Amino acid sequence: MGTDVEILHGFPHLTTVHRAVTALYRRLSAAGVRDFVLSVPPADVAFSDDEDPYLGVQRVAGAIVRHLRLPDARMIVTFHGMRHAGSVELAAGPEYFVELNTRFKEHRRDIGAALAHEVTHVFLHRLGLAFTGTRDNEILTDTVSAYLGAGWLLLDAYREDALTTQKLGYLTPEEFGYVLALRARAFGEDPAPWFTSPRAYDAYAAGARRARNEERRAPLAGAGRLGRHRYARDRRAGVSSAPAAYVFEGDPQRVRFPCPTCRQWLRVGCVGRVRVRCGVCGGVAECDT
Repeated sequence: MGTDVEILHGFPHLTTVHRAVTALYRRLSAAGVRDFVLSVPPADVAFSDDEDPYLGVQRVAGAIVRHLRLPDARMIVTFHGMRHAGSVELAAGPEYFVELNTRFKEHRRDIGAALAHEVTHVFLHRLGLAFTGTRDNEILTDTVSAYLGAGWLLLDAYREDALTTQKLGYLTPEEFGYVLALRARAFGEDPAPWFTSPRAYDAYAAGARRARNEERRAPLAGAGRLGRHRYARDRRAGVSSAPAAYVFEGDPQRVRFPCPTCRQWLRVGCVGRVRVRCGVCGGVAECDT
């Protein structure tokens, strides 16, 4: 999480990302997630060159606190020399102490991104939602930040060229794009116009392609001809797909597959064309089982 580091690409953390999306829906409920239908507006986290860094960082922190529905949480933000982009002291509240790397005093355009990650830590702490292990918990934090409309800032802070590299957060750029694409599918909000970093836009496009491909996997009705043929062959043989997009089980035969919205695994009989409603997010999937 920082500058001038080797940046991992691709989708190595998707299993944990899917767990995080499911856990978020389970903890907040579908109605609670829909409270975040709008992302934090770019204007609320913009930082001008002539703005006092100490006053500005409190203003931006307040905007993200309000966006994440934490009105009774107060962020005390300071700058400090450190290896990472930032850290937060998770206590009982209502005051939470956030430290940001001193480089943000000069690179102010990325202050919102750093705060989005740290304030989401507070959000999850107060929600009582955590994964075991630092790595998985940080992936949970990035996923929730992006899915609830603050984490587009983390992707926009991604830059990579011949002279410098920067990436904030623990997801790869493409994984941030993937989570933002899941959000866009759920809420109909396209974050692409907000990106100031061309590499961020490219990563979002790559993540969106991955998400669209998943929407065309059998047994979803939108699967392509080859996917349907493969599914029918696997169903006759009782063989699960690799990677596991669907799993067959039981007699009479049933199929399990992830909900396109919340990634919770759904189970339905292999009976042909059906509409499946997810009990976690309430989404409806048109399927040909």
